[in-house]
Amino acid sequence: MQADWEMEIGADAPVIEANWSGHVDLRAHPKLAATLPEVQLLPRMAEILSRLNAPQSPLWSSKCDVWEVKSLADVGFDHFDLEAGASETHTVIASYIDLLPQREQPWKGPSHAEHIAKSLCAQLTAAQQKCCRIDLIIRRAIFAHDVSNFGITAYCTACGIDQFSAQTAHVRALNAFTDAALFQGGHMKAKSR
Repeated sequence: MQADWEMEIGADAPVIEANWSGHVDLRAHPKLAATLPEVQLLPRMAEILSRLNAPQSPLWSSKCDVWEVKSLADVGFDHFDLEAGASETHTVIASYIDLLPQREQPWKGPSHAEHIAKSLCAQLTAAQQKCCRIDLIIRRAIFAHDVSNFGITAYCTACGIDQFSAQTAHVRALNAFTDAALFQGGHMKAKSR
């Protein structure tokens, strides 16, 4: 699997708004994940969101979306970027999840967020999966009045010869990301003790 990260924390860069007006708190109401309109194209996204927002998770999600893309070129990739054959790009599905650290474990600045992103990318690159990629963007995150920290927008792009194979590749990629994030969180907790 291809995985990469970058940092966008400049003054004019997009920010993650933790408590935006349409936020559904999946930590408090995990069953609502299945009712989100964003999971209609990718129903198994509900499982992924539930895992990312579980009590033991080091992260929580503030926003997500899933959409079908006409071609890989529309998202700036070619089939090599997803480790796919040219014939495996008929259907492309993309998504993003805005993720924030749990309140008990805020990231200690951009270098801490960078360390987490690099570690996640190393784990994902080691995952032997094709037809997918994960891109992590470190962003400033706004929680409340003048309370800020950092978060990660995790973009997932997957392709396949049809919608079923693209959805399967997408879910595999998101599950690999979730496994890595949960492992990373457990590893970080163990190191801090």
